[in-house]
Amino acid sequence: MNKLKPIYTEKTECQDCYKCVRGCPVKAIRVVDGSAQVIPEACILCGHCTEVCPVGAKKIRNDLGDAIKLLKSKEQVYVSLAPSFRTEFSGIDSQKLIAAIMELGFAGVSETALGAQVVSAACAALLREEGAGIQISSACPSVIHLIEQYYPHLVKYITPVVSPLQAHSKLLKNTYGAEIGIVFIGPCVAKKNETKDIFDVSLTFADLRRWFNLKSLDWTKLVSGQSFVPTSAAEGGLYPIDGGMIDGIKCCNPPEDTLFMSFSGVQEITQALEELDSFPIDRPIFIEALACAGGCVNGPGVTKRGSTAQKRYRVQIETPPSSTLSQVAPLDISAIYASREIVQEQHTKAEIAEALLRIGKKRGEDELNCGGCGYDTCKDFASALIEAKAEPAMCVSYLRKLAQNKAAALIKAMPSGVVIVDENLKIIESNAPFINIIGGDAEIVGIADPDLEGAYLERLIPFHNLFADAIREGTEVKIQDIRFGGKIIRLTLFSIQKHLLLGGILQDITEPVIQREQIIEKAQEVMRKNLTTVQQIAFLLGENAADSEVLLSSIVQSFSSKD
Repeated sequence: MNKLKPIYTEKTECQDCYKCVRGCPVKAIRVVDGSAQVIPEACILCGHCTEVCPVGAKKIRNDLGDAIKLLKSKEQVYVSLAPSFRTEFSGIDSQKLIAAIMELGFAGVSETALGAQVVSAACAALLREEGAGIQISSACPSVIHLIEQYYPHLVKYITPVVSPLQAHSKLLKNTYGAEIGIVFIGPCVAKKNETKDIFDVSLTFADLRRWFNLKSLDWTKLVSGQSFVPTSAAEGGLYPIDGGMIDGIKCCNPPEDTLFMSFSGVQEITQALEELDSFPIDRPIFIEALACAGGCVNGPGVTKRGSTAQKRYRVQIETPPSSTLSQVAPLDISAIYASREIVQEQHTKAEIAEALLRIGKKRGEDELNCGGCGYDTCKDFASALIEAKAEPAMCVSYLRKLAQNKAAALIKAMPSGVVIVDENLKIIESNAPFINIIGGDAEIVGIADPDLEGAYLERLIPFHNLFADAIREGTEVKIQDIRFGGKIIRLTLFSIQKHLLLGGILQDITEPVIQREQIIEKAQEVMRKNLTTVQQIAFLLGENAADSEVLLSSIVQSFSSKD
């Protein structure tokens, strides 16, 4: 666990389900001792693992304490509120929401969308430049991580401007002074990793709700009338839905022949990035990329997931008409992005084959590619084993085979005959003592298959009806002695899976070893009965002696009386 990172694992809560491995688009998860840990240097902070974890073991760092400290240390602290507040607090009037946030001690609440409008104007200007070529939006920090770490050759296409949050922070400091504190509140985890020399603390909407609860706000007493500072945003409020940034740029007079594309969700984005080099660049191309499917309205920091269509509808109808901030005093929102490539290890066929052998996969048909381990193919899982990102126990088929092998070894080591049959009395497993006890055809079949797998019990023994009855009745345990082939067989039947699988243990109790065990058991039983009889006799004798003593004493006393 590393709570200094934006996303971490609570080890005691991790349940070995590997859903986070399966859901991580860049496989930035390492499983150690059954616990799935985030690899910080490989993570793109999309937060998807926190959404898919069924037990909540993947945590988003809680920075609420830092925000409270900031309010005490700074004279004025402003909130940069993400435009997706419209869907997170859909039942609350914006003026009342502002009043509630102000109650926490903030000097004012401003819309991050104001910074988005500045970014839109800058992107439109870039597209108007000669030879603009391909421009990939820099609005989503998770997408920046994805490109810098996994597609470093495409870094050159990222628009050289800061994110809307950073642009907004510069705008606020330009308006209210460089010494103010700034707390961002929104749906994004990746914002927690953005540079802190521009803003101070990043909270999620879930953090804000916890803060309201800690403050015990009485919403009925909050007075509406507060408004966003320094002014309300317009088309920048469309940024949290896919295509919203493009709508904002279109308000800033981009070239008419610009080709706009919008992709949301890491999987869709990676597919687009892999095709990017094949694009014919005969005009400006702008690509809006948002790591969360459907846009920021479905970010990991929201408390209401899904309902993308409804969220999109609300954002669109509540966003004011266009009124861009292109007239605002010029801000330096330039940025430089650089490669931070995660070097992918290359493994030879021999190394992969050796890793596959560790999980019992010797042939191509053994590679089921079931995805139970969290990886798409067995070879991908083998690579993760080599890189110490995975453990053999993550492979379900390997664990099943291991359990079966252990059970088979135990059955074969037992001195008694053992047989396991299904509901049709077809043998699934048996051992050599079973074949020796029943003899006959079983010995012939056993030469070809020592386990008798697939043979029908009714063709091997005459008392197969006892097995059939036990399966039909769902018998838990039943013991019966049977005369068979000049022997006395003690048959113990037990249910493995009621009405479906039945086990049978056969003991030849006429064998000397079995006889000795029975003699010892019978002798011990006689000894126990004798001891019980002696104890009962002693009790009766003692009771009679006591009664006699009382009677004789009373007689002596009566005859020795003076009268």
